[in-house]
Amino acid sequence: MFDKVNLMNHSPINKIEQKQQVEQNNPNQFKNILKNALEKVSKVENEANVQQQLLINGKTEDLHQVMLAAQKATITIETAVQIQQKVIDAYNEVMRMQI
Repeated sequence: MFDKVNLMNHSPINKIEQKQQVEQNNPNQFKNILKNALEKVSKVENEANVQQQLLINGKTEDLHQVMLAAQKATITIETAVQIQQKVIDAYNEVMRMQI
């Protein structure tokens, strides 16, 4: 009877089951998110290095852009290090838990 009115597909339990299936089908999601974030950090750092080399070689005179790129890289790296430390702290906290 519920199938005829299509209530089974809209139940909260069914939505939870669908979400669990999606999560089980994508076990590398955290890995991919972390990898993409680290690639972005590397890209920002490389861009700052390129800007600095261009300034050193005299191929650009826009000191403002070079300083912005360097500061952006610094902030990005510091944020990544802080996130790394929080992950390590969380891991250590889990390891201290007694079962």
